[in-house]
Amino acid sequence: LGRKFDSEKLRWDLLPIEIIEQVVKVLSDGAKKYADDNWKIVPNATNRYYAAMMRHITDWRKGDIIDKDAKDHHLAHVICNAIFLLWLDQHKVSEPPQHILNVASKVKNLDDITVQIPAQFQHEEKEVDLSV
Repeated sequence: LGRKFDSEKLRWDLLPIEIIEQVVKVLSDGAKKYADDNWKIVPNATNRYYAAMMRHITDWRKGDIIDKDAKDHHLAHVICNAIFLLWLDQHKVSEPPQHILNVASKVKNLDDITVQIPAQFQHEEKEVDLSV
């Protein structure tokens, strides 16, 4: 018999993929509506994502299972908001830098701009073209 010493490794096989797909759909829809990783630069993010999470969980507790606007399960939105809050907490993000807020507030389509986003707001450095 073959052997594999993986008993101390993370058990990704325990994660219910069909649930994760619902969460990824919410994230994908949000990226289409706003921009990739836009959630990282929202002003007052911690309070706003907490409030959004509580609205979704309250709607779910009242028996409203599917979000009427997004057409996704309310709990998939709760999980997304909890992920955002966890990321913000672990990265010690309180507010995006003012120069990012200034640029973002003047642009309707975030695909039209590029900025150097600090590493704490992204997984990898990327440049964005600022010509609009």
